[in-house]
Amino acid sequence: MPLLRLFEADDSQFVYKPSHRLILIVVSGMFLFLASLTWILAPGGAFEYFFPILIFGGAGIIGLIVGGLGKDVAVARLWGSR
Repeated sequence: MPLLRLFEADDSQFVYKPSHRLILIVVSGMFLFLASLTWILAPGGAFEYFFPILIFGGAGIIGLIVGGLGKDVAVARLWGSR
């Protein structure tokens, strides 16, 4: 998957704890919930609500993909821990 290759490209030293993956999945779920809530509560035809939906939804999807399918190095790179 190209998205995972982006985060798994470097095999240098990294700091990883199993709680990092769990926290990433929980926070990504909250981002998706926030995007869904914005989608539901946005008045019809209001285009200014699409930017937060794209940002929070994109962050949630990327976080869930990396947290669910990625290797430990991908999770550590997403957290920025080296």
